[in-house]
This record gives sequence, structure tokens and C-alpha cells, in this order.
Amino acid sequence: MNQNRSKKIILLFILLLLGFFIFLGTMLYSAMKPRHLPSTYTSNSIKAKRGSIISADGFHVATTRKLYKAVVNTKNIDPKKRELFIQLFSIYSGIDQKTIRKTIRKKRGSVVLSYRVGPKHAQYLKSLAFELRRHKVFLEYITKSGRVILHGLNIIESGETREYPYGKVLTPIIGYPQKLEEDGYTKSAGIKGLEKFYDEELSSRQNGKSYGHRDVNNYMILNNQSFTTMQRDGLDIQINIPLTLQARIEKVTDKYKELLKAKEVFTVLMESKTGKVLTIASSNRFLPKSIKKSDYSSLNTSAIEYSFEAGSVLKPIIFALLLEKKLINPYDLINCHNGRYKLGRKTITDEHKYDWLSAENVIVHSSNIGMAQISQKLGAVEYYQGLIDFGFATKSGIDLAYEKKGKIPSIAQLEDEIFKATASYGYGMTVNLMQILKAYNTFNNSGRAQTPMVTNRLLDEHGTEIKLETPQSVQVLSSATAKRMQKILIKTVNEGTGFKAKTEGLIIGGKTGTAHIAHKGRYVNRYNTSFVGFANDDLHRYTIGVSVVEPTANHFASQTAVPVFKEIVDILVDENYLEPDIIQ
Repeated sequence: MNQNRSKKIILLFILLLLGFFIFLGTMLYSAMKPRHLPSTYTSNSIKAKRGSIISADGFHVATTRKLYKAVVNTKNIDPKKRELFIQLFSIYSGIDQKTIRKTIRKKRGSVVLSYRVGPKHAQYLKSLAFELRRHKVFLEYITKSGRVILHGLNIIESGETREYPYGKVLTPIIGYPQKLEEDGYTKSAGIKGLEKFYDEELSSRQNGKSYGHRDVNNYMILNNQSFTTMQRDGLDIQINIPLTLQARIEKVTDKYKELLKAKEVFTVLMESKTGKVLTIASSNRFLPKSIKKSDYSSLNTSAIEYSFEAGSVLKPIIFALLLEKKLINPYDLINCHNGRYKLGRKTITDEHKYDWLSAENVIVHSSNIGMAQISQKLGAVEYYQGLIDFGFATKSGIDLAYEKKGKIPSIAQLEDEIFKATASYGYGMTVNLMQILKAYNTFNNSGRAQTPMVTNRLLDEHGTEIKLETPQSVQVLSSATAKRMQKILIKTVNEGTGFKAKTEGLIIGGKTGTAHIAHKGRYVNRYNTSFVGFANDDLHRYTIGVSVVEPTANHFASQTAVPVFKEIVDILVDENYLEPDIIQ
């Protein structure tokens, strides 16, 4: 009996021991098993924005608007309060109830109700999400793994979109962006214009982040245990162009494109002493937010991207080189052969027939024959280097993307008397309007070449100014030569081809240019016309360039480009940029 009893005690002990080990194993398993406990911490990320482009008179012509997406977990919506949710979400978001109802029915679980919620509606919806939780419109549910889920309505930053409040004004100078996806977030990157040239400065610099304890509604508790990294938005760009002036001059280009039946009219206005560009206007513009196929030809900034043979506006450049080298005197007499002159195998003609002209009157009356003869005084190297010094075949340095350099004859070509002659009146070389404007500006700026600048300064998110480095001016001509050229161009307006540009009480000078267009290696019966000059009063000096592409109503620059110039000067007077010295 004792032996049986002992066996029973041992068996009981083994069972108890086994039970203890099972219990211990269970406890260990429970302790070691991963548990889906809700974190007591939460974090928020704030994406930094792309900077704005601001006009000289304070208008935000390109800005960034943040986009949010509204996400709801349909499993959390109390079936009894589904219609209430739909009605409230519609009111707060502005989205039609039918659309919301249809979206919710499509899928059970996480559903995106909208991808393009603006900042204002995002704030409304965040407030709504809090109230819906508080009024128990959302209920918890438990997954098969035992997790408790309560997501409800979430408003999540999804990207940014570029806004252009003033439509076509200032295009194509502003340019346009493209969309880029970065970790599921939509950003903007510049493609053309200022958006491209200053893409690095405009781009966001640092995203903001917050981390800390959360409350029961998953809102962060801001205390000494939380931390925040501030966002650093992209820099704002303030340009030298006033929106009001730009808009008025754009209307002038629109008017003359229609009147002249031209492909395009474009113009540049620059402050002569500083190089500040106050207007780059074109009749061909587009809406950056909705570019169509028909807009493709308007996407380029023609003032720097359209290369053309400029015609007679090149004559003062060559004449200035001759004066600087003391190879000619303004009063020398030139035989203009009664409008017809044979140079080698080429016959050169003038629109108006002259027997003899003074050298300066060759410019005033725009004689091709006169220029063909006096240009021979320049050696090939002097000729070539002079064009380079004036900025041709090189970029003007303006802060816009994709400027075309154009081309000039080589030294070897300029050894040929015909090449030398035709280049002197604007053929056999290509330029853009900004290059010509920069060259003419030396006549109105004591012989110094200024780099044209669209942008004035950069601003950070606190409004702190970051000054741009101002390019140094370069002495291209002596001040005496520049002054003489200025007088000749004033005479050209008073007595010659630019007489319609004259404005009483102001100092106006300039030169016309009419050039045949080459097509498939031959000059055809189509023209580009230009007028480049200056408008000054006692205190202010401005250099202005106008180009008209293929006008069909009239092909003379005096009838096409000069009237545009004159209206720009009238606007400058009306806007108090210039004050005529007229005795009442």
C-alpha cells in the first residue's frame, strides 16, 4: 500500500510539474509574443513649398498651392451615421454628395475621397474629422489578428501645384513647370523661363517635422518632450518688371500684331544705367496651367531665343567701330552712286537714291551703299573682334534659360569685301533682340555695356533679402564715341528713318532695320523689321528694342516697329517713368 501510495504521489508531482512548465511556457510565450499595442507617440511632417515669383510692384505672379488628399476608412463609419458623414463631408469639401456616395460604395476599407483638396478646405476637413470622432460617427473594429482599428477621416498632404493668378501676363518670361513625383508627393520643377533659370533657388530647401506624445485622438501634445524642425520653403524671386507696366506694353504688342498681320511682335525695355529689364513683352503668350498644342510656338522667349538677320540696325554698330578706331570722320563725304553700286560680283542698292552723303548721314538715311564702302576700312580681325566686344555670338548674360548665341562671319570670311559689306548692313550674321539692345545701350551709357537682369533680389520665408551679384559693366567704347553715336541716332529720329519715334520734350534716338528672311538658302519676299533706340529725360535713360516678325500689312520698319516704340514711350510718360521737358 505504501508503495502504491508513493507512486501516486510521484505521478501527482510529475503532473503538477508538467502543469507548472506548461503555465510557465504560456506565460513566456505571452511575454515574448509581439503585441500590436498602439504607440503613445506620433509624428507630423510638413512639406516645404516652392518659392514665389513677385513683380516689382508686389504682385505674386507665380505661387505654390499645397494639395491634400482626403482618406476615409469605410469600415470605421457607423452604418447608422453614413448619410450624416456624406452630407457633412460634402458641405466641408464642396464635393457633390452623389460623387462621395459612389466613391464609398466602390470599395470597403481605405478610400480616397479626393486627391485635390486645397489648403482652405483641408483645414475645414481636419476640424470635421475631429468632430466626427467626438460624436462617434466612427467606430472601432477588430481585425482577425486582434488589432483594434480606428482611422476614420484623415487629411494628408499629397503634393503642390503651381498657380499663375494673372493668366497670360508675363509669359513666356515666367515660363512653366512640370510635375515630379517624389516618394508619392507631387512637386514642381521649372522647364522654361524664370521657373527654369532659378529652379534651384525656388525649390524647397527643408521639410518640417514634429515628434512627440499623442492624446487619445492622435493629436500631438506639445511640451518639453516634443521637438520640431522648421520647414524652409524655396526662396521667393522679386523681378525688376512691374506687372502694371508689363500688362500695358503687352496690349501694345497684341494691337500691332493684329494691325500689321504679323506672326509676332516682341519688345524689351531696359534701364540704361543699371541694366534692369523693366519689360520683356510679346504678343505670343500662353496659360502656364493649360498649355495646348497651339501654344507650342509661344513657349519661347523670342527676345533671346529667336535669331534673325537684323538688317540696318547693325549699321550703327559698325559705324561706332570705325569711329573708335579713328578710321572715319562723321563729316567725310561718301559717294552713294545714285542708289546703285557694284562691288565685285554683287550689286548693292539703296531704297532712296543719293549722290553724296556725309558719313554720319549714311546712318541717318540708312544707305547700304555708303556702309558697304566705309566698312572696308576695318581689317578682318578688327571687324570680328569688334562684333565680339559688342556681345554678338555670345550670350547677353540675361538671367533666362535657353538664350541663343547667334553667329557672325569668321575672320576668314571677313577678309572678303562682299562679306564685310553685307555684314555691315545686317546680313550674313544672326542675332537676337537682347544682344542688339545690349549693344545699343552702350551708346546711351557712356560706352559701357550692362548685363540685362530680369531679377532684382531673392527673399527667404522671413522676408530677409538675399542680394544677387550684380554683373560688372564693361567699357566697350570710349565715352566720346558713345556720345557721338548718341547724337547720330538722335539725328536719325529727327531727320531720318526713325522720325515717327519723335516725342516732344524727350531725347529720342534710334535706328530702323528691315531685313529679308532667308528660307532654304534663298531670300524670299518676307521680312523682319526692328527699331532699337533710347528715350531719355533729364533724370532717366531707357533703351528700347522692338521686333516685328513677318508683318504682311507693311514691311518697312518705319511703319511697323517704330509706331510700337512710340507707344511704349507714351506709356512711359503716362506712367511717370519719363517727364517731357515741355514749357507750357
